[in-house]
Amino acid sequence: MSVTSAAVDVERLSRRFGLRAALDEASLRVEPGEVVGLLGPNGSGKTTLFRILATLLAPSGGTARIFGFDVVREAHAARRCFGVVFQNPSLDKMLTAAENLRCQGRLYGVSGAALAERSQQLLTRLALWDRRDDRIAAFSGGMARRVEIAKGLLHRPGLLLLDEPSTGLDPGARRDLWDLLDELRRGESMTILFTTHLMEEADRADRLAILDRGRVVAAGAPESLKSAVGGDVIRIRTGEPAALRDEIAARFGATVTISDGQLRIERPRGHEFIPQLIEAFPGRIEAASVGKPTLEDVFIRATGHGLYGTEGAA
Repeated sequence: MSVTSAAVDVERLSRRFGLRAALDEASLRVEPGEVVGLLGPNGSGKTTLFRILATLLAPSGGTARIFGFDVVREAHAARRCFGVVFQNPSLDKMLTAAENLRCQGRLYGVSGAALAERSQQLLTRLALWDRRDDRIAAFSGGMARRVEIAKGLLHRPGLLLLDEPSTGLDPGARRDLWDLLDELRRGESMTILFTTHLMEEADRADRLAILDRGRVVAAGAPESLKSAVGGDVIRIRTGEPAALRDEIAARFGATVTISDGQLRIERPRGHEFIPQLIEAFPGRIEAASVGKPTLEDVFIRATGHGLYGTEGAA
């Protein structure tokens, strides 16, 4: 592994399934020590990109390297550099936590005293040492996810790949998971790349790559992406969104879109604009709210539609 290599270097990566482009010349670079999120709805291409990086799927074009190793031509070397936690559980529920780690260790050629020492270190750090001899079937979802992470870290990789890491976890377990990942990042000098469709999870990243229909449509630190939207975001509920959109645009020169059946306007000092709207269109506005831009707003501005697939209209 070269210490000067990017942890992940993706250049114009494509993957086609018949006529459909699941990835369309996507590019991404992750530096060592970063936490980077891939944010997008189902079908955006983030899982396809994840599977290519995990050496489970060959690209149709472009290149992907992990610490300098090509994931196609040097797949075996690349696998030594990363650990992976898939969205779907990979634990044997009839085995104990310690037994699951022993099986994982043997797959990577870790055995004997080295395996025992590393297993104890990880299970202790993950607050599971006292449950090492309990079967996974008796574990909560959060505890099982911690064992999955221990498996991924057993061979001391430089990169941890996480696919929708908090799937199936309640909000408390989700917070605990991310506190744990923050600790592991510091203690293990870990680089983390994760996929998500959850806004609060995406906000934990140092940087985000936002994907839609196979393309990276925006990239940067979450706060920088949100500040680029500018001003406030006003949302208006009305029984006639298309007609009112056109009338607001004509009267105030504002850019108005429809998202999730509501009107959406980006405007500085939005709290001062709402009374003007209500006065100009009496009885036609059912509800109005104003707030600072969110990652959902970043996605809408970049794609013209909501993160969960509702089309916008300019």
